[in-house]
Amino acid sequence: MKALAGFLSLLLHLLLLSAAESRRLRLPRSSSAYLTKEEHWFNQTLDHFSPIDHLQFKQRFYEFLDYYQDGGPIFLKICGESACNGIVNDYTSVLAKKFGAALVSLEHRYYGKSSPFEYLTTENLRFLSSKQALFDLAVFRQYYQEYLNAKYNISKVENSWFVFGVSYPGALSAWFRLKFPHLTCGSLASSAVVLAIYNFTEFDKQIGESAGAECKAALQEVTKLVDEQLQSNGSSVKKLFGAVSLKNDGDFLYLLADAAVIAFQYGNPDVLCTPLVDAKKNGKDLVETYASYVKDYYLGQFGASVLTYDQQHLKNTTPGVEESADRLWWFQVCTEVAYFQVAPQNDSVRSSKIDTRYHLDLCKNVFGEGIYPDVDMTNIYYGGTKIAGSRIIFTNGSQDPWRHASKQTSSPDLPSYLIKCHNCGHGTDLRGCPQSPLSIEGNAENCTSPEAVQKVRQQMIEDIDLWLSECQSIEGGMISSA
Repeated sequence: MKALAGFLSLLLHLLLLSAAESRRLRLPRSSSAYLTKEEHWFNQTLDHFSPIDHLQFKQRFYEFLDYYQDGGPIFLKICGESACNGIVNDYTSVLAKKFGAALVSLEHRYYGKSSPFEYLTTENLRFLSSKQALFDLAVFRQYYQEYLNAKYNISKVENSWFVFGVSYPGALSAWFRLKFPHLTCGSLASSAVVLAIYNFTEFDKQIGESAGAECKAALQEVTKLVDEQLQSNGSSVKKLFGAVSLKNDGDFLYLLADAAVIAFQYGNPDVLCTPLVDAKKNGKDLVETYASYVKDYYLGQFGASVLTYDQQHLKNTTPGVEESADRLWWFQVCTEVAYFQVAPQNDSVRSSKIDTRYHLDLCKNVFGEGIYPDVDMTNIYYGGTKIAGSRIIFTNGSQDPWRHASKQTSSPDLPSYLIKCHNCGHGTDLRGCPQSPLSIEGNAENCTSPEAVQKVRQQMIEDIDLWLSECQSIEGGMISSA
């Protein structure tokens, strides 16, 4: 057991995305970054859409009641495409304290310790979808309301609920409000990727814009040189980046593209651009300069793993608890949402070899024949950026490539706020800048424009306050919030 605990502790240093992100954001290294890590469990239905199959599995959740005041709201913080090892101390804790709220968090089905199956075969993954996950949240919401009432020895009380999420959990937050408006007063959908996209060329275009002219040119030159070196001496260039294990050239090029993305996505652009621009100006070897960034920052300080990009690893149906997230998220990508980050036809930053065919081949290779994402059906079901819900706050960072899969037009019922600054990225409203290491309570001091972050946070508070007050009946319960 001690050896297992040590191994799991080591794995906390690995990259864990939300994705809808290019790769999952790693968990905080310090236990002080969590409000709580105390596990709770309840029985969840395996298939919410079968009238005859009533199988269940154990699902993990957490609660933090230090700020809770009697009759206060319940803030449901949605976990996403990685192991959920506790309630992270980001800006939601500030909001919970302000509103006297209980904070609860449910681990996403299949991820972490909440897996219904020991073997993650394609057949066993048939119950892994956003639709099933939304029903998990609905069932949990009902369960926890009764659980909390019993805990405080009260009956027939309905607290006001508000849901929160970043990235894919941000999309789940918006979709939960859309599909279950009677169960929540509103939703914060931070960097919410609500639009399933087959060929997501806007992603790469945003990287170029966020990089600026000089850094973009340097990155494009690196891409060109690496493509050439792969043809002449592939093993040598892979060795330079510490990625000899990636036999598939596409997997290797995906690693290199993601390494650049992460600097802009998580609010640390200068770590990448400053050495690259300097190297180009001074005639230094750009490929070696970029390799140093990849090894020292992306694989080193940030904590990404080369293994994440290996299709042989993705085919493993018996990975460890933490490592399973890679296969699981790709299954959701390959069946529901795509978000294929392909190179645009012109002026691309990433290699043109990362195209639609690469992604479709990956889906087929990893999961078998007939596995591909039906994005049209996903967008018909949820509405994409034409989502017809109400009381959903959409927030995005100006430098985040994922914002082009989010809702960026605002309306009174669906306000959308853009946080503009040099290092405002994915989930900046809740996580601050940069996001590695995690800023406790989402501290915005290191954002290049803290006032831009604070302005959006104040707008969020005003919306949450208004919607919670509208959600209260005279008795202090919840009225219809549709």
